[in-house]
Amino acid sequence: MPASIWIVNLFVLAVVLQADLGQRKVSWLRMLRPFAAGLVIVPFFVQSPQTSGNGLLFEVIATAAGALLGTIAGFGFMRVGVNAQGRLTSKAGIAYAAFWVLVIAARLLFSYGAYNWYGQALGHWMFSNRITVDGLTDGLIFLALAMAFSRSARFLPALLRKSMSHSTVSSQVAQA
Repeated sequence: MPASIWIVNLFVLAVVLQADLGQRKVSWLRMLRPFAAGLVIVPFFVQSPQTSGNGLLFEVIATAAGALLGTIAGFGFMRVGVNAQGRLTSKAGIAYAAFWVLVIAARLLFSYGAYNWYGQALGHWMFSNRITVDGLTDGLIFLALAMAFSRSARFLPALLRKSMSHSTVSSQVAQA
């Protein structure tokens, strides 16, 4: 199994867990951090994205699956609220970490199996469906990134409310 598979998966896991475990301040920068990670990952690891046919469909489905998983992680295992000092914070614990570890472990197990257990059957399926190795790899990368991106969407409503209330207060002060 190529090192790139380990690198991408463990990088995404480390970035998300470091950013989210415990009680953390919620900010626009924090929400945009996974997009910065994507800017680092995509140029190095996405070589030949599929632009048509079943390869493109596979990448779209993998991306949608990642978005669903990230939404489950963000809305199901993380709380967002205002702390005693009036700061917007999130709180994620062991269930959140376990969910992420489980998903990343499943992805790594799939990749390991593709190289060591069922490579021939997977190759036949890919050939029959005209999905390239790059398309499969890219789909798995898109799944990981979409999961991180959609988990960040958890912060958007709270950040928008805070920005709108802040701008309302600022305009009231300016008018006074």
